Amino acid sequence: MPELQGRCLCGQFSYESSAAPLATMICHCRNCQRQSGAAFSVNVVVPADAVTTKGALKSFLDKGDSGNTVERQFCAECGSPIFSRLSANPGIAIIKAGTLDDTSGLRPSGEVWCDSAQAWVKPVVDGPRFAKNPG
Repeated sequence: MPELQGRCLCGQFSYESSAAPLATMICHCRNCQRQSGAAFSVNVVVPADAVTTKGALKSFLDKGDSGNTVERQFCAECGSPIFSRLSANPGIAIIKAGTLDDTSGLRPSGEVWCDSAQAWVKPVVDGPRFAKNPG
């Protein structure tokens, strides 16, 4: 039984993770804001080798502040953002939480890139908040 299941808006792409989340974080970086079209992105980190997929994704190679590559993967049909993959940490896959079939068990444990948070967004979680990315 998969720990997590999800799909894009049109259903052309779906995924499963056989592992529970390693972390769930809110990201306020400007690139996550642009990609999501929202004030922040809720990201679920899982081991990359625990993820199986069905369907086609497109990729956009982005650069983080560190200069490392962030591969942003999205549905080739409807454009739903699905994963981010970090060149600096290929052992993880970052799932965009809005694509999960069931989000009832998610509890973000912290927030990153708070320096770029929208001025009207107050702390979302009762946990650590980092000006940038602590990793």
